[in-house]
Amino acid sequence: MKTSDYNEMLREIIAEVKMTRFVIANRLNTSVTQLYWNIGKRLSSEKLEKGYGGKVVEQLSVDLKSEFPDAGGFSPRSLWDMKRFYEFYVEGEILPQAVAVSRSQILPQFVTVLPWGHNRLILSKIKDRQEALYYAEASVKMGWTRDLLLNFIKADAYHNSRELPKSHNFETTLPEYLQGQADEMLKSTYNLGFLGITHQIKERELERRIIDKIKLFLLELGEGFSFIGNQHRLTLGKREYFVDLLFFNRKIKSLIAIDLKIGAFEPEFVGKMNHYLGLLDDNLKMPDENPSIGIILCAEKDHIEVEIALRDLHKPIGVSEYQAIFPEKEIKRMIGRELNPKQASIKER
Repeated sequence: MKTSDYNEMLREIIAEVKMTRFVIANRLNTSVTQLYWNIGKRLSSEKLEKGYGGKVVEQLSVDLKSEFPDAGGFSPRSLWDMKRFYEFYVEGEILPQAVAVSRSQILPQFVTVLPWGHNRLILSKIKDRQEALYYAEASVKMGWTRDLLLNFIKADAYHNSRELPKSHNFETTLPEYLQGQADEMLKSTYNLGFLGITHQIKERELERRIIDKIKLFLLELGEGFSFIGNQHRLTLGKREYFVDLLFFNRKIKSLIAIDLKIGAFEPEFVGKMNHYLGLLDDNLKMPDENPSIGIILCAEKDHIEVEIALRDLHKPIGVSEYQAIFPEKEIKRMIGRELNPKQASIKER
């Protein structure tokens, strides 16, 4: 067998194994979540509450552990979490009394495939149902670990992603079939809290930290992104230009150039990005690929100012903010809350 043929066979088998593992993991998570949902529903129907219902739950925990000694997850605390899990997602739902309502009609699929540890974390940190659904869906789509999920919750990614409008000119620079996909690809705010920045840094330092944690940055960018390189060289005659970060998005089949800016948005940024995109389209874009897209990532922006700056350009450019700098006092406060949640709760009242 030729080496190239063997490598192709190996690649296909590895892909098949990974896909099968993914399917099995999703099915397992779904089955476990459904079990815990049903137990929570049963406990809720008995209207058990901590206090008079505590002894019932404690006895139930003992009996379940005796019946299933090899299975975990039946501690009193876990049983209360199951009840709370059920009640959290059915709260506010109007359910017909005489008609059986399936779990899938209440609980979105991305919640069912989420590992139970992720669901418990969301329950412990989030009080609003829509906010919880946001973190559950993002965890599934982005493949967040539990630690990464906690990081995004602490950075308040839910509210930050909704407060700012998206700033781009995709409607006037991209084919109609691509405009919606490009808008979905772009975020108004990117959370870079995983970089561990606690003080002002320069642009090259920001770039270096992103490269050091490129896997986490890819997760934050979203689905379909593949990293090509940083300081990617472009040439025009004898002159050289360098794109901070260059990606390819498989979903929209476009090169994505990202320019990093430490400060606030300035109108001259778009001229530089427009030039980069022209060079990418002329020299790197394949004939079957869509136009290259630019993202200017800055510390802050004025939506109206961005709109005016992008108005007469012919290349697709989006401008987004990022959050990366966590004040040291805020970090200490969050750590304190994690180590001593009861005392922190008292101080916040």
